[in-house]
Amino acid sequence: MIGGSGVYALEGLANLRSEAISSPFGEPSDSLLFGELAEQPLVFLPRHGRGHQLGPSSIDYRANIDAIKRSDATDLLSFSAVGSLREELPPGTFVIVDQFIDRTFARNKSFFGDGCVAHVSMADPTCKRLGDALEEALRGVGIPFVRGGTYLAMEGPQFSTRAESRLYRTWGCDVIGMTNMPEAKLAREAELCYASLAMVTDYDCWRSDDADVDVAEILATMKQNTAHAQAALAGVLPRLRDRPEACPHGCDRALEFAILTPPEARDPALVAKLDAVAGRVLWPRPTTAVRSNGEPAEGSES
Repeated sequence: MIGGSGVYALEGLANLRSEAISSPFGEPSDSLLFGELAEQPLVFLPRHGRGHQLGPSSIDYRANIDAIKRSDATDLLSFSAVGSLREELPPGTFVIVDQFIDRTFARNKSFFGDGCVAHVSMADPTCKRLGDALEEALRGVGIPFVRGGTYLAMEGPQFSTRAESRLYRTWGCDVIGMTNMPEAKLAREAELCYASLAMVTDYDCWRSDDADVDVAEILATMKQNTAHAQAALAGVLPRLRDRPEACPHGCDRALEFAILTPPEARDPALVAKLDAVAGRVLWPRPTTAVRSNGEPAEGSES
């Protein structure tokens, strides 16, 4: 789990240990907290660091996702505070996001680049299996929520102008935040199942000419949302315990045909940094053919 604004720690974790996991892409936001909740192993990372020390543009999203991948996590739940762009999404509502529009411009958005080029599909950027589990959990704990919505990711750290806020509404956006991009893109490149739970703290400034974003209102709603986030997490974890061997939506195979640079043309330095993110496809495990009697066929390893 990645916790956004207001979610800097988790209650009720057992068998706790904290570990600083280094990444070749930079410094993660904080140490990763390992533990168990509802008898389910869990890794937690506060996106802004404990004490909210990092602004949205200062977060090293690549380092965060790489460290999470190195922790052997398979499913990533992202909890984020957002503003509402719809009257029917009042403060306190949770939105299970399924689409994004990325308007950020000052962030590294890919693990790949010159020397090892890859293109992954982002048509459906979140995992339906995780979305289903979140929906069931939210129904079970009685938190007001909406399934499906488009998240507009802005650079920040300033909030929108009124003109921008009204423009985003015409684009069909439902909520606005500063941190789910490039996080979702990087999670896809790392072959992690990803789901975003957006927690509405306020209406963005589109509603009237005299209604600005009120930080005091945001903080008050954030406190309530944090308690609901804890309940949602406790409710969703048991539903993720019986994880299928392969994601039915292909999230864990996103790199299957994505890397276009042939092995002989790849930059060794970049490839070395991709050991956790793309090791599955860069260095596939040998496969062994077997005879009908169950014994390995001679010379079958590849």
